[in-house]
This record gives sequence, C-alpha cells and structure tokens, in this order.
Amino acid sequence: MSDPLHAQMACVWEATARKPGNVHRYRDFGDTTYLDFVASAAAIGPVFGADLAVGELVLAGVRATRLVTRANTNLGILLLLAPLAVAEPGPDLRADLERVLASLTRRDAERVYEAIRLANPGGLGKVDEGDVSAEPDRGLRELMALAADRDAIARQYAGGYADVFEVGIPALREGLARTGCIEGGILLAHLHLMSRSPDTLIARKRGQVEAQESATRAAEVLALGWPDTLESLAKCNELDVWLRERGNERNPGATADLVAACLFAMLRTRELELMQERFFLPGDLE
Repeated sequence: MSDPLHAQMACVWEATARKPGNVHRYRDFGDTTYLDFVASAAAIGPVFGADLAVGELVLAGVRATRLVTRANTNLGILLLLAPLAVAEPGPDLRADLERVLASLTRRDAERVYEAIRLANPGGLGKVDEGDVSAEPDRGLRELMALAADRDAIARQYAGGYADVFEVGIPALREGLARTGCIEGGILLAHLHLMSRSPDTLIARKRGQVEAQESATRAAEVLALGWPDTLESLAKCNELDVWLRERGNERNPGATADLVAACLFAMLRTRELELMQERFFLPGDLE
C-alpha cells in the first residue's frame, strides 16, 4: 500500500510543469483541460491508499477518474504507477518492482483490459495478438511484452522500468540540481525521455516519422544547453509550437506518463519530499 499523497502530488506536479506539447496551467487542449488533470489526481488518491493488486488498482483508478472527467487523463499514469505502488518502498524499490512485475497474473490482465476499454484511449488501433477487445489469454507482463516495441508503458513492464530508472530519474536529479526547482527537474527529464525514445502516443496518432522528429527536436534543445542559454530556451519554445500545431495530435503524452512515474518513484523512495519550497522556474521559458 502506498501513500495516496504520493500519487496525487506526482500527477499534480507533472501536469503543472510547463512541458512542451502537454497541457499545463497555461495551456489546455480543446477536449482536455488542466483542471481535468488536477481533478483526476484528486480522484485517484483514495485508490492508492487501498490494498489492491496491480490490475485492480488500475481499474479502480480509471473508475474513480471517470467520476470527475470524461477525458482519458491518466490511463498511462495508472498503468505505470500501479506496480510501483505495490512494490515495497525504499532504496530497494526497483528490485522489489521486478518481483511485482514477475508475479503479474491473467487476472491482472483482465482488470487492465477492462480499464483500457473504459478509458478508451485515442489512437489505440487493433492488433492480431493480445488485442484489448478480446479476453486476455496470459499474464499481464507477457501481454505487455507483445506491445513493448510500439508502446512506452508496455516497454516498462517488459523491461523493468529502464526508461524510468536509467533515463528519467537521473535527468530529473540533474534538473533539480541545476535549477533548484521541481519544474526544472521535470522539464529536463521530459526532454531527455523524449529525445531518447520517440513518443509512442505521437507515433500512434501521427506516425513514426513525426514521432522521430519530436525526438530530434528535443535532442536539439538539450544540445543547446537547456535551460542555461537563450538559444536553448528559444529552441524549446519552437518545439512547443510545433507540437501544438495540430491540436493534441502531437501531444507527447507517453513521455508525460513516464515523468509522472519518475516523480512517484522518487517520492516512494523519499528522494523527493511532498513539501517543496520552490516549484517554478523563473520567467516565461521563452
């Protein structure tokens, strides 16, 4: 059982930070607002205070979210946070997370499939094996492995959350050290995660070419020394404009979900504390 506040704050921090291409307190999408994300964070808190298996936790989280918004604000987040919540907290979190992932059952898969159908995420499509419209025929981790090459969340289940622990969290630490604020850590983690692996939500909605372009553009921001140079701030603003040119079709939502998982893991290990004296980077980031 995890602390409900850890899940709530990870979601609020992730949604509030001014990440390129995502909803935040100054930017909404036509069908999804910042308030939808904040309300969703509040809704899932009690779920994370209950003693539930991974699949039950994901399904309960989606059901709770549907009480406050019609939008799919957090399916990916719930899928990522649930195994982290079931794992024992502390310095051995990643090792115990592997135990949790290895023990996932067909019942977990059944509940997750139900949650996915209820959330109805955009751009999901159909696949020959393991499609969520059918009943699962094996354990959840095995099914996630089938989708690991096309979905960032599934890749974490199959690969022991390598993107979270080996890319996102180190970048978040670096951003915190360099900027002295949570938002700085979040944005640096977001840029590193996007640059290393083309966002799979963009790939589903717009194709692999545009997903790769988003990764290339994020890498260019980092190469210019974000956030320490005016050139890098301007390039980051260009990335944000490009990502928003087609509404939410280039929304790097899978990357945002990974950032939330990084925050939650660091809260669970007490590397981050709930009370933060400084959240925002100074200025308008432009």
